[in-house]
Amino acid sequence: MAHERSIYRCQQCGFASPKPGTCPDCKRMTGELMALVEERAAPTPGRRRTGLSHSRPRPLGDITMEHTDRLRTGIGELDRVLGGGVVPGSLVLIGGDPGIGKSTLLIQAARALATAAPPVLYVSAEESAAQVKLRADRLGITSDGLLLWTETDLGAVEAELDTVKPQILVIDSIQTVFLPALESAPGSVAQVRECGGRLMTIAKGRGIATFLVGHVTKEGALAGPRVLEHLVDTVLYFEGEQHHAYRVLRAVKNRFGSTNEIGVFQMAERGLLEVKNPSGFFLAERPRDVPGSVIVAGLEGTRPLLLELQALVAPASFGTPRRTVLGADYNRVCLLLAVLEKRAGVPLASQDVFVNVAGGGRVTEPAADLAVLVAAASSYMDRPVRGEVVVLGEVGLTGEVRAVTGLEARLREAAQLGFTQAVVPKSNLLEAPRLPVEVHGVATVHDALDALLS
Repeated sequence: MAHERSIYRCQQCGFASPKPGTCPDCKRMTGELMALVEERAAPTPGRRRTGLSHSRPRPLGDITMEHTDRLRTGIGELDRVLGGGVVPGSLVLIGGDPGIGKSTLLIQAARALATAAPPVLYVSAEESAAQVKLRADRLGITSDGLLLWTETDLGAVEAELDTVKPQILVIDSIQTVFLPALESAPGSVAQVRECGGRLMTIAKGRGIATFLVGHVTKEGALAGPRVLEHLVDTVLYFEGEQHHAYRVLRAVKNRFGSTNEIGVFQMAERGLLEVKNPSGFFLAERPRDVPGSVIVAGLEGTRPLLLELQALVAPASFGTPRRTVLGADYNRVCLLLAVLEKRAGVPLASQDVFVNVAGGGRVTEPAADLAVLVAAASSYMDRPVRGEVVVLGEVGLTGEVRAVTGLEARLREAAQLGFTQAVVPKSNLLEAPRLPVEVHGVATVHDALDALLS
């Protein structure tokens, strides 16, 4: 909530100033220094948000839960990231770069929601009605339960809810709507915070599932105050490279489902298409028996995902060797290269090293450590890793290979794509059940290189 402004007024002549001090009129007319007295402006009616509940404190055992069915969006990947569908009364924030497909995703989801739980109110505060209609025609969306309104005044939207009574509300975007009672411009910290709080009260108080579209800054964070992320129930990031057709919807916060869950889409002429088999999508063009290429079985939330890690090691042209990393954490890759040189004797101090996750994918979990080391060693030795082998394991500074979580799920996904062997941490095999592929346990980086590159 924005703070009320104070006015400083002269009690003798009535001169008003926004800052404290003395009255210049009295000093000029009489020569006296009259101090200005602070006067606080009266609060504007209707600006204070009311609480979500007016009940008294009760024992935890006396509180009953209402079981409500989730609403399906008609998009399996979106339902997966949301935890099984849309929860009535939830507040969901979707962020992403401009043009990544946020509005396209939401209007496609609104098509199914308008049939399952009409009406759906889509408030477009950035585009005109003709622009949204043009996109809907391109996607083949014609639904009487989907209501479109171009409005930027959030107060007018709130007043219209009593007439429309929507089950789903979409605000596109939170940075362009505003409350007239606040003097700051749309998109400012005060406006975004107050509008987000008002929409949270609407969603919880009326039981309306609300979607907010948020812009992303150059640093990759949601524009506006970070308090907006703490205010909502679910935060989804829509990611993708400019020159790749795939898009990844990633959950970084979800009060109604698993965090770090992902959904994979492909941008096509008719909108966003679900990618049912993302592992096969990322590995469709991988080369066979080429030095520097290693397959890693990652885990995004509850979904196993196979990715190709590529490394290129070449003699440095200048005094200081280069380290270039795409799709992985730069500092962690540099740390792993130092472990490879110190513990396995691979001399990289005079070599340029380039690491890339093929297809524009991204891997950040420690389970990919061993694959990074093997890919760099494979490129340096010019020895390929067998194409049917999957590599995974966390690597410590002393060169030990540590256990990873979800081993069975990772290897089951690899077996479905035709992989027959895997190099895994030896400690994972102590209590491992029967695995779907042939496994080889390694305890150190040196053991892994001997098993794969000897």
